[in-house]
Amino acid sequence: MATPHINAELGDFAPAVLMPGDPKRAARMTELLMPDARLVSDVRGILGFTGEVNGKPLSIMASGMGQPSLSIYVNELFMHYDVKRIIRVGTAGGLSPKVKVGDVIIANGAHYEGVMNTYLTPNTHFSAVASYELVRAAADAAGEDDTVVVGPIVSRDRFYGVDPADNDALARVGCLGAEMEAGALYGLAAQYDRQALAVLTVSDHITVPGQDMTAEERENKFQKALELAVAAAHC
Repeated sequence: MATPHINAELGDFAPAVLMPGDPKRAARMTELLMPDARLVSDVRGILGFTGEVNGKPLSIMASGMGQPSLSIYVNELFMHYDVKRIIRVGTAGGLSPKVKVGDVIIANGAHYEGVMNTYLTPNTHFSAVASYELVRAAADAAGEDDTVVVGPIVSRDRFYGVDPADNDALARVGCLGAEMEAGALYGLAAQYDRQALAVLTVSDHITVPGQDMTAEERENKFQKALELAVAAAHC
């Protein structure tokens, strides 16, 4: 039962899916967690794998960049493949002085400046929040690790041209970082009555320049976030 963007059959995906943006990162995560996993989808180079971690089924599939791309795959996974929970494992730019490059954000909510969620509650501003059970599982797995921070982020539909004053305002109200996918993911999880979470490695700092990770580091430095995401996937 292939969909327009996923060429897997019903039953090929586990109930829990880890979702990085980058297909190369999806392949790398699969190699680390479940080297015997099988490829279940590869439409347009967006790779999906299914295997087992500690005897429990798990899938990993890329989303591409941005809310519209992610929304295509999340809609199809929830609608057609009976996926129950999706955990985004990605990167974010730091906004708050509470986080530094290399830290991990467990995003309990996502301010969203775009329009992807506006149809959900037409007369009310929808609050895009993570599933509490998944937040709790990831936070419990982190323990006392002070490089892991729980808090809100902002999800954007644009990468360039953001007013620095907007970043400063968000940081003042406790927003930890900025990325481009979680807001739509949380909205879709609410729509389908499923579970969602984003666990994000801070790859650069927007308000403290000069701390960027390289492209290679962005692809490979996600081990802590991956551990927390697996804990949430199997809670």
